[in-house]
Amino acid sequence: MTQAPALHSEVEVTPWREYFSFSTDHKVIGIQYLVTSFVFYLIGGVLAELVRTELATPQSDFVPRETYNELFTMHATIMIFLWIIPSLTGGFGNFLVPLMIGARDMAFPKLNAIAFWLIPPTGLLLLLSFFVGPASAGWTSYPPLSLITNKAGEAIWIAGVILLGTSSIMAGLNFLVTILKMRIPSMSLNQMPLFCWAMMATSALQLIATPVLTGAMVLLGFDLLVGTAFFNPTGGGDPIVYQHMFWFYSHPAVYIMILPAFGLISEILPVHARKPIFGYQAIAYSSIAISFLGLIVWAHHMFTSGTPDWLRMFFMIATMVIAVPTGIKVFSWVATVWGGKLNLCSAMLFGMAFVSMFVIGGLSGVMVASVPFDIHVHDTYFVVAHLHYVLFGGSVFGIYAGLYHWFPKMTGRMLNEFWGKVHFVLTFVGFNLCFLPMHVLGLQGMNRRIAEYDPKFATLNMVCTIGSYILAVSTLPFLINAIWSWLGGPQASANPWRGLTLEWTTPSPPPVENFEVEPVLLIGPYDYGRPEALVMTSAANPSLMGKPNSKAETVQPLPSREAEDKEGG
Repeated sequence: MTQAPALHSEVEVTPWREYFSFSTDHKVIGIQYLVTSFVFYLIGGVLAELVRTELATPQSDFVPRETYNELFTMHATIMIFLWIIPSLTGGFGNFLVPLMIGARDMAFPKLNAIAFWLIPPTGLLLLLSFFVGPASAGWTSYPPLSLITNKAGEAIWIAGVILLGTSSIMAGLNFLVTILKMRIPSMSLNQMPLFCWAMMATSALQLIATPVLTGAMVLLGFDLLVGTAFFNPTGGGDPIVYQHMFWFYSHPAVYIMILPAFGLISEILPVHARKPIFGYQAIAYSSIAISFLGLIVWAHHMFTSGTPDWLRMFFMIATMVIAVPTGIKVFSWVATVWGGKLNLCSAMLFGMAFVSMFVIGGLSGVMVASVPFDIHVHDTYFVVAHLHYVLFGGSVFGIYAGLYHWFPKMTGRMLNEFWGKVHFVLTFVGFNLCFLPMHVLGLQGMNRRIAEYDPKFATLNMVCTIGSYILAVSTLPFLINAIWSWLGGPQASANPWRGLTLEWTTPSPPPVENFEVEPVLLIGPYDYGRPEALVMTSAANPSLMGKPNSKAETVQPLPSREAEDKEGG
């Protein structure tokens, strides 16, 4: 979906102070999300390295056992709530969605800013809990364990999750209203970029599932601080009820973390393969299917919690069924790349690695969906491997692909491709060296969340630790590349990748109001190979922008959604 390019006299540069202010510009807020969440990613990564250093040897000889519990609890909390979710939904969602649908901003700009500004103080609050002893009951915080360990740290953890959940609800509401009500008149739902479909499905999950987690946190806080017994078995409470409430959010949270990444990959692969996306409607509707099915699979995390056999059967089948819409996406991406004219830039490398790594995570996911196998590997390192192949091999590889792809649009500067590929190789090798052996460790029976283990697991654990060190080092080329390029990298044109979605018709970086005039759709977002695409991708050439007799005026606009509605009946 592309517009007739509008003329902008000059590129507007946002003052650096704007990024530290209560800005209501969706582009500034998107970059605020991305930078803030990346800082927390670095902090969470440090905690991960401390965990892996402890696990390099079978003995507990690096940090005390209690500290080890605190480290893996805070690592998971930071990576999920302060890195992946904010960067994908808040960062890329804020920057891209209004541009992709032709809007000038989000539907509720002030609410958008409030949603972001809940995150930095909440993250700081969680980090300050290290001074009083942070939460140490794992990121699941199951009672009764969470009610008897580090009471002050647990209270801070509960407050932090509630605040971060509130931010997520605000963002979900904003995205849904923006996508459904602020698209340009000529853009129907079936003409939207696939990233917008992914954000719509994600936002629905945020609005439905997050309030349940918030309720669970409130009740757990009462048990902890007031002495009630909602979940405390010593007072007649039921900890299994907490598990149901927690997983009703926390399994959909996996899709909140992966659906936007699916959307990013659906945008990146066609551009760098120079081919139309294969199965547009199948990919779009599969996002909605994943969103719905994601709400009815939560109890597969509870197969060992006394779940009745008939209920186990339902959740096992539902979990296996959700692999179908996910598989549709994977086959569509492979078909898109197949036979294309591949531009193996950093964004494309991370994008294709995303597909392969997520397939491994998906295959192990189907395995743990089976009740007998899940009982065998429950609470082992097989589950740790599965989780990280989905969330790091999936979400984080997707984030990196998105950063390399849209960095020119966000900053007006090009990243260095050589160092981008160095970053990719180190990340790919370090990630697989770290997490692939964990499948074997889990199948052999090594439990997770322990600091000491049987010496027979020592060799593979040392391999995992070495891989984690390579993964940590891989971040340095990206950091240096991003900072150096942002400050003085080569200037980016309006459309360096020759993309067809609306954001590429604006200057790099886009002006405050995004578009001087309302965009008019002339071609589909993935119609590479059509003659009109050659005209539209030439929008990167200023000589064609805004000229009354330019070739762009010979391209007929796509039918409006009102016209499509009339044709449909």
